[in-house]
Amino acid sequence: MTNPGEQFKSLNSGRFVVPGWTNLLPGQPDAVELQLDLNDADAGREQALLLVEYWADGQELTLQSLLPVRAFRAAGEGGPGWCVFVPARGRVLVRAIDAQPDPPVLASHWINIDANTVPGTVVHIDVKFPDGPAAQGAAQS
Repeated sequence: MTNPGEQFKSLNSGRFVVPGWTNLLPGQPDAVELQLDLNDADAGREQALLLVEYWADGQELTLQSLLPVRAFRAAGEGGPGWCVFVPARGRVLVRAIDAQPDPPVLASHWINIDANTVPGTVVHIDVKFPDGPAAQGAAQS
């Protein structure tokens, strides 16, 4: 991920696609583009990451990926950002984790995908870490 220029991009949004997040289920087309929108105040976090999980049936984890917050900086200031593609079913959990402060910072976002979702749907996930020592320190520097 050191060079996002070599990553796949969404034809719709121009965002970088988190590796592995296309064609998750055989015979199920990618119907929904989930766009990860990181709050500008959190871009300076050094140890932070997003843990993105997809649960196709609600029983077993289908796919899990880590996306370091620094990948948003690597995408460029005001750049296109990152996204994932999922079929029109299942659940997605996005966790914002920063292990640097004590206690660590954690925020979770659940997205339920309805089976009747129209292919091509775009969902914006606004990721904001709760206020904490790391955010306050980054704001002061």
